[in-house]
Amino acid sequence: MNVKSQKKMAARILKVGVSRIKITQTKELGDAITRNDIRKLIVKGIIKKEKKKGQARAQLKKRMEQKKKGRRSGQGSRKGKAYAKKTSKELWIERVRPLRRFLRQLRDTGKIEKSVYRKIYKMIKGGSFRSKKHMLYYLKENELLAKTKKGET
Repeated sequence: MNVKSQKKMAARILKVGVSRIKITQTKELGDAITRNDIRKLIVKGIIKKEKKKGQARAQLKKRMEQKKKGRRSGQGSRKGKAYAKKTSKELWIERVRPLRRFLRQLRDTGKIEKSVYRKIYKMIKGGSFRSKKHMLYYLKENELLAKTKKGET
């Protein structure tokens, strides 16, 4: 038995989509041709509207808990450029701290003077050097390293 038109009518009456209309007994539905007939069947409980399906968030919650712990952040989960996850400040810190540490070592071992230390410190702050090697190259080029025994820096 084709109940398409009855379903459409019921959907209009109940103000839901056709897919949410459920019919329990199709035998009694054959006689129902008017909106009033459909209303009577709704009251009887032969035509019912299905509850709206929600969105299960259990899996999402589980995933978010994992992310809070630092999981799921591997190479395959990343989007964007290589340093999109690191801020420019973090990159700056990563570059500057080793340079300053190395400069402090040079000063403490007496390989550079205090005045040179200050000058180079400011240059590091200004972003003049890419790496420790680059800074050492600059010091050697400009003869700012104190003369030491052969074989040392």
